Amino acid sequence: MDKRIQLIEFETLLLGHYRLSPQHRRTDDPLERSSYLLLSRLRIQGPMSLRQLSDALGLDVSTLHRQTATLLSTGLVERIPDPDGGIARKFRVTAAGGQRLDRERAVIIEVLAAVTQDWTAEERAEFAHYLERFNSDIERLYGRTWPRPDSSARRSRSGGNHGGIGRVAPATSST
Repeated sequence: MDKRIQLIEFETLLLGHYRLSPQHRRTDDPLERSSYLLLSRLRIQGPMSLRQLSDALGLDVSTLHRQTATLLSTGLVERIPDPDGGIARKFRVTAAGGQRLDRERAVIIEVLAAVTQDWTAEERAEFAHYLERFNSDIERLYGRTWPRPDSSARRSRSGGNHGGIGRVAPATSST
């Protein structure tokens, strides 16, 4: 086995372990990882049904049913009729859900800025590029793409603002 692959495995294990929020500065409970993921996907893609979420995330409908029930009960999402006229009802981020997601994302960005405070703009850009490439290659392998923010958000590679996370560039298939 390639030692570099073993190192990547170990480092991704650690990355999955760390929670990027300074708990000592929080005034409210942080979002659960599953809630953060679902709200982010719904924000970037728009209303989705359970089946669409299942297909997009590769999770069982029963798992998503439990996760969305929590989001519904806390008022972070709502169920709406399909805007395209389909039969299935869809989940949409509420104003409260959008505000909560924005607060959570701001904290995570603050922590990432602190973690990389001694990095140059070029190092941050290179790291962002390799993370995007890594994730895109995973998506290609599994046949499930994640919509990316539009090009204005991608300017973050050169040190710009990443505020465009809520807008979507057209999804493209890598297959």
